[in-house]
Amino acid sequence: MPYKTAAQPPASADAASTRWPGPKSVALFEEEQRYIAPGIQSIALLSKLTIERGQGCWLTDIDGNRYLDFNVGVSVASLGYSHPKYVAAVRDQLEKVTVGSFTSEVRLKLMKLIASLASGALKRTQLFSGGAEAVEAAIRLARSHTKKTDIIGFGGGFHGKTGGVLPLSDVDWKIHVGPLAPGMHVTPYPDVYRFNGTAEECFQDAIRQLKELIQSKVKGKLAAIIAEPIQGTAGNIVPPAGFIRQIRDIAHENGAVYISDEMICGFGRTGLLFGCNHDSVEPDILTIGKGMGSGFPVSGVVTTDELAQAKPWSLPSASSSSYGGNPLASAAALVTIQTIEEDHLTDNSARVGEILQNALKKLQDKYDFIGDVRGKGLLIGMDLVTSRKTKEKMPKAVCVKFFEECLKRGVILMGYAPRVRIHPPLILTEQEALDGVARIDGALAAIAREIPS
Repeated sequence: MPYKTAAQPPASADAASTRWPGPKSVALFEEEQRYIAPGIQSIALLSKLTIERGQGCWLTDIDGNRYLDFNVGVSVASLGYSHPKYVAAVRDQLEKVTVGSFTSEVRLKLMKLIASLASGALKRTQLFSGGAEAVEAAIRLARSHTKKTDIIGFGGGFHGKTGGVLPLSDVDWKIHVGPLAPGMHVTPYPDVYRFNGTAEECFQDAIRQLKELIQSKVKGKLAAIIAEPIQGTAGNIVPPAGFIRQIRDIAHENGAVYISDEMICGFGRTGLLFGCNHDSVEPDILTIGKGMGSGFPVSGVVTTDELAQAKPWSLPSASSSSYGGNPLASAAALVTIQTIEEDHLTDNSARVGEILQNALKKLQDKYDFIGDVRGKGLLIGMDLVTSRKTKEKMPKAVCVKFFEECLKRGVILMGYAPRVRIHPPLILTEQEALDGVARIDGALAAIAREIPS
């Protein structure tokens, strides 16, 4: 049975249930701003929260306010906070040994577990400590195997901020920190809500543009196509069914490999174990991270026996890292994935995610400024617009107001942009899902009068 937290206070859709912003939180936040470098996440800057502790799906700030967390470190804490199995396993490993690349029992168990869960021939794993590091390793592997250079990603995609992946990430400031790495190309992702046409037309348009890009700029040079099965940073964008399968096939037709970037989608987030499973796709390379360590910085590349032998990727120390696969990281990942499996949290993600998404869709009947609600499992997106007809995005100031009204009602989500992102822990209960929607309902009601006409 999934871990259940202690009973929490009920939602109040009509009145604020917390005292956000708490005075102690704000004081410590402002003191820290005198020392911490700028550039931290928007959710931390806008909330000014100083968090004291977490339990289950809930965070408590230093003023004693409690928040239902629909963000969990941007889809990281898949087991929620202070999960007893997680705490026990990490504490046990902490008292044994924590660093080094030598074989450890926990890493061996982790390797075997991932090999048993990944599709088909994906049996070889190399571990790292961050998402961008793993994606860069995947790109190096693709180039080592194919002996070709170019990589194609998709508009709206996010694969990290380091130099080797930044050209593929959809961030508007990247041109100002160039020169960007060559051989990287971006083509449109099928964003059905934002496309002027049917889902099928959107699908075919994206495929057409991908093929044109290959013919015009990448022919004979393509090493890999990389995609997120559901685009997270872009707003939890779900592509039409069959899209991931088709781009995998196009990669193979061009002598390239397909990389499924599962940093956000992997390990149950979308209601299946991996996002690519929704299209029954076995990628050549799988990148994993975030939720696999439930808060511990661990990531990885999973591939086949054949690809893993490619040189120079497979040369001694060529694909290693100081922190990758250390015993403490391995223990955190092992207990996380074991718990996801033993407690059937992937099924819970599918079941509770559907309840959560349906409840949010009902709010569309109440608020005509909700343009779209979409998602799979506990990876849900919601578009705020000034008009459903024009789909004009909600002004930033109104979105920030919505985010603040959510905080006042004790729910944390990435709601400060028109494309709202929701990704609670995989342990979320039906009651907590509906509780969260009631709080969101109250926040939407609070901003309704500020919607531009």
